[in-house]
Amino acid sequence: MKRIAVYCGAVSGNEKIYQDATLELADWLVANNLELVYGGGRVGLMGMLATEVRSEGGNVQGVITQELFDRGTAFDDCELQIVPNMSARKQKMLDLSDGCIALPGGPGTLEEIIEAFSWARLGDNENPSAFFNVNDYYDPLKNMFDQMTNKGFLSSEDREKLLFSDSLDDILSFMESYVPPKIRTYNK
Repeated sequence: MKRIAVYCGAVSGNEKIYQDATLELADWLVANNLELVYGGGRVGLMGMLATEVRSEGGNVQGVITQELFDRGTAFDDCELQIVPNMSARKQKMLDLSDGCIALPGGPGTLEEIIEAFSWARLGDNENPSAFFNVNDYYDPLKNMFDQMTNKGFLSSEDREKLLFSDSLDDILSFMESYVPPKIRTYNK
């Protein structure tokens, strides 16, 4: 484990607990000698995360789309890669990282971490995916994944490959012992 892709919002949310958790995650990354890979923004939780990692002496790799770069949203104190679109950004972030963590966030955050997990089930991503479940933020989603399993749309073996936790130490343990899901096969 060397680099962690963190998915988070370009807004800060309306409760201080999410901002505090972002700083906690940043400090945890640096304390564990883990490089941050993220969406390259300077605003919201994204900017807060990158700023804290850099202020603590950690390394930051940002991956931003040309469109967002042109809007002036890029964080300038990192190794920044500019890519043509969101699909390229998501792929590049997975390629650069060894694990994926989602902070509380909106639709973009959710879409990116779910895609990372979905691609793992297809054999296109070997990175573990975890939700930093601050203040039970992701409990409804956790229940949805349990429902998928209960209704036969997600195997229990694959369900175990996705972690929801409010403990960064538990997330690290999960990532260090992670074995990617078996590639799905289909009857012909």
